[in-house]
Amino acid sequence: MPDRHLTRLTIRRPDDWHLHLRDGAMLRAVLPETTRHFARAIIMPNLVPPVVTGADASAYRDRIMAAMPAGANFTPLMTLYLTEATDPEDVRAAHAAGIATAVKLYPAGATTNSASGVRDFEKVRPVLEVMAEIGMPLCVHGEVTESEIDIFDREATFIDKVLKPLRKKVPDLKVVMEHVTTQDAVDYVRDSSKNLAATITTHHLIINRNHILAGGIKPHFYCLPVAKREAHRVALVQAAVSGDKRFFLGTDSAPHTDALKLQSCGCAGIFTAPNTMSCLAEVFDAAGKITKLEDFASLNGPRFYGLAPNEDTITLTKGNPVSYPAQIETEDGPVTVFDPGFDLHWRVET
Repeated sequence: MPDRHLTRLTIRRPDDWHLHLRDGAMLRAVLPETTRHFARAIIMPNLVPPVVTGADASAYRDRIMAAMPAGANFTPLMTLYLTEATDPEDVRAAHAAGIATAVKLYPAGATTNSASGVRDFEKVRPVLEVMAEIGMPLCVHGEVTESEIDIFDREATFIDKVLKPLRKKVPDLKVVMEHVTTQDAVDYVRDSSKNLAATITTHHLIINRNHILAGGIKPHFYCLPVAKREAHRVALVQAAVSGDKRFFLGTDSAPHTDALKLQSCGCAGIFTAPNTMSCLAEVFDAAGKITKLEDFASLNGPRFYGLAPNEDTITLTKGNPVSYPAQIETEDGPVTVFDPGFDLHWRVET
């Protein structure tokens, strides 16, 4: 049966390979929105202070487990925040103990809570060489931060000036280019024969830069990397629905209270955890590729990380529009849920 005629789809339970859970009250509020549909997630380490050591990651994982909703079946996969002072042997030990799944590279100043990130990439090369030796992936926020580089060009510039030289120096390092936003990144991944993959977010499959800026500034569509031209969004959709095993879901769901989003210098981040699976189903269905959703959301990520896909399943059905709350309430204030701007006809059965 052609994809466009399907109204019911059962897939392996998905994973989220890029997720912000924050901490404290925010963690307790947003965690159930992920555990409802996802079995595992790569947890971002950009807390204040950041999750730098194996001990930090273990403690953060304990806080996540303590906040877990009753009956949830969810595994947080922890990451270490790479700094120029990171100890290669601590990384090795954390990985061997099953505490840390990956290491996260933030160029200093690239995004939220990235001040402790890397400025001199040669200083972290010993860590990267250990990671290559033990098969531990590096998750990369792929943007340069120089003020003279236009914000819409920072991903493409990062590929040429940072990522290509880095991968030549440490060719056995497994790298995930996170939340790619450009045709340049899609092409670079496709042109690489090994050790490179990319996550694509829900929102970057749906919005372009006009959604942020045309007709007034829309702060709830502001994220980093910022959404690009429509041609880039189309390239991301084509990559996601292709079934290419090098592309998989990383929502980059990033909650901020409305008070922090709606100010003169608002925070970057879009909260997509509650409605991601409905949004993705709409995108894949519109492309006539709904049966490729399992590859993107459930199979390609585990394959790259060397993990088995989940045994349990979820079922999505297409029918009358499904509604999601416009906001969720937290002890710190409301957090606005991503609005794709169109009706969502696919829902996850409960």
